[in-house]
Amino acid sequence: MRIVLVALAALVLLGAKTPEKKINWLTIEEAQELVKTAPKKIMIDVYTDWCGPCKMMMRNTFTNPWVIDYINEHYYAVKFNAESPDPITFKGTEYVNENYNPNAVRKGTHQFAAIAMSNGRLAYPTIVYMDEKLDILSPVQGYMAPEQIEPVMTFFGEGLYETTNWEDYQKTFSSKLP
Repeated sequence: MRIVLVALAALVLLGAKTPEKKINWLTIEEAQELVKTAPKKIMIDVYTDWCGPCKMMMRNTFTNPWVIDYINEHYYAVKFNAESPDPITFKGTEYVNENYNPNAVRKGTHQFAAIAMSNGRLAYPTIVYMDEKLDILSPVQGYMAPEQIEPVMTFFGEGLYETTNWEDYQKTFSSKLP
């Protein structure tokens, strides 16, 4: 143990950075395969390259150590660019971006982005929560800071949606963020 501490102290003195925590981002295809043998809920970050709030969420929320640990423990995390040109196969169906235009600012909406629809509208960012059977639990639209996403992640991540309604859960929620 002492050797490890001395080595870490030496790295700090030499200006070396300790390894950063990161979310283990996957593709939807990778998550589908993993859920077959090690069931977990899936959380899909539906974003676009031009979306300012998406970039803020990546910078402010998905870098929070508590958020990173919680997501990695309770979810298969998927990053999905809603304007990607790449085909996706989900539950045996292929989805594409028929209107993809690499020269446009908005490059066309991928068919798979429909999972992020809420009340007939698509917004970015949207976090789509799925159960272990790949069924959508809920799309949650808009930027969320760590203290805003925490109750949503725990509500779905711990399966509380199965026994409690959202309003009652919010009344009793207690944050674990440092």
